[in-house]
Formats: sequence, structure tokens, C-alpha cells
Amino acid sequence: MLRMESANQDVDGRPIQTRVEESGAVKYGKAFDLFRNWIEGNLEIYKPDLRRLLWPVFVYAFFDLVSQFYPRDSKNFFNSYREIFENEHEHDLRALQAVALPEHVDSNEIAKIYHNHRYRVTLSQTAFYNLIGFLESKEKEGGAVLVSLIQKHLNVCTVERTADEQFSLAKLIERAKRPDDFPAEDEGIPGHNPGSANVTQGAGTSVLTRLKLGQMTLDQESRQDVLGELQNEDKINPPAPGQSSLAEVFEQRIKREESEDVPGRTELPPRPPPIARDIAMEVQKVKEHRDRFQISGRTGGVGPGVSVTMFTFHNTNDSITCLDFSGDYRLVAVGFDLHYIRVWSLDGSPLPGPPGLDGQESKPTASHRLIGHSGPVYNVTFAPATASSDRQGITNCRYLLSCSADKSIRLWSLESWACVVVYKGHDGPVWDVTWGPHGHYFLTGSFDRTARLWSTDRVDYLRLFVGHDRDVDHVCFHPNSAYVFTGSCDKMVRMWLVTNGYPVRMFTGHSSNITALACSPDGKTLASADDSGTIILWDLAPGKLLKRMRGHGKGGIWSLTWSVESTVLVSGGADGTVRVWDVQLANDASGHGKVIGEGGAGQKMEPSVSNVSGAGGKKKAKEVMVTSDQISAFPTKKSPVYKVMFTQQNLVLAGGAFLP
Repeated sequence: MLRMESANQDVDGRPIQTRVEESGAVKYGKAFDLFRNWIEGNLEIYKPDLRRLLWPVFVYAFFDLVSQFYPRDSKNFFNSYREIFENEHEHDLRALQAVALPEHVDSNEIAKIYHNHRYRVTLSQTAFYNLIGFLESKEKEGGAVLVSLIQKHLNVCTVERTADEQFSLAKLIERAKRPDDFPAEDEGIPGHNPGSANVTQGAGTSVLTRLKLGQMTLDQESRQDVLGELQNEDKINPPAPGQSSLAEVFEQRIKREESEDVPGRTELPPRPPPIARDIAMEVQKVKEHRDRFQISGRTGGVGPGVSVTMFTFHNTNDSITCLDFSGDYRLVAVGFDLHYIRVWSLDGSPLPGPPGLDGQESKPTASHRLIGHSGPVYNVTFAPATASSDRQGITNCRYLLSCSADKSIRLWSLESWACVVVYKGHDGPVWDVTWGPHGHYFLTGSFDRTARLWSTDRVDYLRLFVGHDRDVDHVCFHPNSAYVFTGSCDKMVRMWLVTNGYPVRMFTGHSSNITALACSPDGKTLASADDSGTIILWDLAPGKLLKRMRGHGKGGIWSLTWSVESTVLVSGGADGTVRVWDVQLANDASGHGKVIGEGGAGQKMEPSVSNVSGAGGKKKAKEVMVTSDQISAFPTKKSPVYKVMFTQQNLVLAGGAFLP
């Protein structure tokens, strides 16, 4: 009996390793190779879903090697397979490559996120049963190792093909033909329901908070004031034959807004009583809405023509960090890493100087420099404004907000050209700031992983939005002011209720840092972009991913803007192009993108795969996929595009800096 018990032990009493899953240093490599080879030899329709298991198995196998004190073997394992995941998980790989000891798993920011949560993956039932059969048949060859990893660290959810359209046979075949390898929208850390901010494991779709996405209508008194002004305007300037009157356009808008599901007054942050300027702005918006260039859907496969005016700044020495255009289309503000802001007029006319001690304006100048920050300026944003139809300029822009590495936000007067308020509260650099749709409130995102809601009449913040695992890099408002959005370098976008600060949606699907956010004017769709050149459209009500759009090169898409009708999206970024996208066209529909070159410097791009040559044509860059929903692209001459903005009349303004 003793001889039988000691048959599998060495002279020191330790078990003799006779199977692959018992040999700690090599078992994970053999098991991973076995798993990968099986997936690649599987049926084509199941490969895209089964491949989603490779990344979490790789990460947790690496953590097990590190935890078992195999520093050299863990490094070899990591380097042997990291190339498989470079496209999708580049940033996570860069962070995890420094992990070599067990204590690193507890101190590394990215490692902690993976180690402390189960990774969620959704499979069709057929693919899941296929997986179970494989693991049971290969138990001694490495299947036991894979079973252990999946049981301990993964949350595998199964879906019947008939219960979810995404796992129907047609969808599986479609996914098998795609060349990309993006994560599914309900995949990742932490496991959660698609779109839901509720991270409870196994919770159903019923946990989705019902959203009220309609536009908030004017109160009865303001509505009568606006209608009266429009009727007077119709008498002075009658509409052209066949053109609707301003009063008719306004009444049609009111009827449409009343038919939508709008939040109540108690579900919105309180607003100051309307003043004459607010009424004048509403009147001007109705005028611009009627007289705008209307952008309809595609006709005959040809996308709508969109005009772009590009403002290029020269001799900047790569010191520009951000810029913004005012809503009255008069001014442009530019932030610099040299701690100051500069404001110009768009038409080149001199700007009035600040009032002197005697009350008289000083001599006009070509631009004004705003000095006050003690660190690089990361974003500037003009207060809401509209073009003014009178000489007094009652609706012109009056204020500017800026945020900086000095942890502060500053409010600047565009009449005195001086800082009037400094807002402090963040515990780190403030990356982004944006005004609410009606002014008064503004939103900030910071290095301290929080977003904060402020009002101009208080120096303390009103709401704190906490939930991201890393910096909050970008923020934006919903058009009805009831919700706000935050984007982070944790690759997630979150939607929050303003009145109580609760999360109502969480969107995952990006493979790199979020670099831009924009909500459509109709309030139903959110566009988010990342630094890999991908734009994702999200349907807010169900919290679902609508589609991905690709065409930009790597380096980041820095700005997004929607047309008035919410049918066209325009983007600009580090690759020096402004691109126009058809929101309503599916990726697999027929369509042809084109590039309109500036001075013949542009290059033809088809919606399939384009080869972009490097300097002098000697070096061949990575291939760039251009999806068929790209309508057109406008390349610049070595000018990264910092800002794009649709005007209320559907013309596009863009701004960038020439980098020779």
C-alpha cells in the first residue's frame, strides 16, 4: 500500500509531474496553443465568437504564472502571444508588460481591474456546447487548465439563436466575413448587461432605466413671446413664395416636441428665468432652421454634399492644444501649452478693446490674449450664442470657459477680456469642459477619474459623477440637459442622470482610449470616437451599438459634430482629414467614399482597404479600412484637425494647425 502511494512522489515527497496540467511552467503555453488551434480549425460561423475567449484566457493564464512565481516563464508566455492581441488591446498590453511579480498584480492599475472582476463573454448555445465538448475530450492534454481558468475568471453567458437576433444564423455568417476583430458591446470588464449601468451578474434587460430623450419645450409665457416676435418678423420680411412663415415653422416644432417623451420640469436642473436675450436667441434659431441647407438621406447612392470651411493656424510651433468656434460664428479661441488663450475674429476684423478707467473702449486689436492659468490649457468652449440680426449684438457670445493642468476652470468675459471667476474642486488636471445646451451649467472631466457639474453662479460643484476606472477625458451634454455623457481611457462611455448623479447607461466596445463624444440634436444617438480611428454610434434608448465607422488613421479623432437633422456626422482628427459620414446607411450597404484633395494633394480612398504611403513614397504605412458609410473626406496639408462644428445652417467649420 505504501509503495502504491509513493509511486507518484519524488524522494522529497513532492508529486511527480506526469501530465501537462501539472507542469506549472509549460502547461499554460501548451493549453493555450491547443485552444487556439482548435478555434482556428472550427467552423467559420463560430470562429468570431470563440476567438473572444482567447484574450481573457491569455490574461488570466499570465496572471497565474506571475502568482506562482514564474517571472521568466510568465514573460516568455506574454511575449510569445501578445502579437495576436496588438490591434485590439494595445494599451492594456503596454500596461501589463510591467507585471512580473505577484505584488505587481495588486499594484498595477490595469491588472487590478482584470484580477478583481470576472470577464464577461457571450456565446451562442451551439458554440458553448461545442466548447464544452472540446474541453472534456482534451482534459489530459490541457483541457483541465482551460476549464480552471474559465470557471475562476470568466462569466460565459449563453444565448439561444432564436432569442437574440445577434446570434441568428445570418448574423453569425455576416460576422464570420468581417476582417475586424473588435470586442462585442457586452464583453469585458466588468461583466454587465449591454448598455446598462447595472453591473449585477445575470441581471436581465429589465434593469435598463427608461430614458426620456425628447427635447424640452419652452414654458407657455416664453412660447408666446417667441411666437409674437416671429409674427412681427413675418410682417416685416414676408416669406418667399412656397416658403413657410417663421410662425408656422415654430408651431410645427412645438407640435413635434410635445409628441415626444420629454422629461418633466422636476427632472431637469433648474434654469434662471428667461430674459430678452433668451427670447432673441430662440427667434434666431427658428430663422436659421428655416433657411438652412437641408441635408437629406442618400439619393441614388450619392451622399449629400457638405461644405467645409477650414481655418488653419500657422507658425504655432506645435503649441496649440485646443480650439473652439463661437455659436455666433464671429470668434475663434485657441488654447496653448504655454498657459494662455488667444481669441481672434473669424473674418479678420479687429476686436474691440476692454473698457478703460474712463468707461471708453481702448483701441481695437487683431486678437486678445487671456492670461491666468498656470499650466497648459486643455480645452476652451464658448457659451451658447446665435448670430445677431441687430446692431447691438444681443445674442452674440459673451463668455468663454477654459480648463487647465493647474486643476482649475476659468470663466472669461469677452467684453472686458478678463477672468471673472475661477472654479476649483478637481484633484488633478482638468482635461475637458463643455457648456450645457442653454448655458448657465457646465460639465468638466478630470485626471481624478470624476466628472463634475457646475453652475456659473456658484464656485462649488453641484454634482459629482464617479464610476470610471481611469481619467475622464471627454464630456458632453444631452440636448435636453437631463443627461450627461463621460468618456474615459478605460475605454468606456457612461451616461448619467443630472438630477441625482446616477448612471443610467454604460457603453463598452471601444478598443482604445475615448477621444471624442457628441450627442445627436434629436437626442436619440450618441457618437463616440477613439484613438485607433474608430467611430461607434449608440442607440441610447435600448443602449445598443448601432454600427462602427472607420476611415481615419491612428492618432485620435479629436472632434465630432452632427448635422441639424441628425443624419450626417462630421469628424476631424490627428490624421489631418475632415470626414463626412452617413449615419443612416448600414456598413454593408453599397456606397463609395471619396477624398476631395486640397490643391491636388489628396488621394483617392475606396471604402474597402486603402494603402497610405509614407513620406516620399518610400515607406508603406499600415492599411486603413474605410467603411462604405463614408460620404467624403477632405485632406489638409499636414494640419491636424482640432475642431469641427456644424452651424445651425448645416455648414461645417473646421480648425487646425499647420505642422511643417
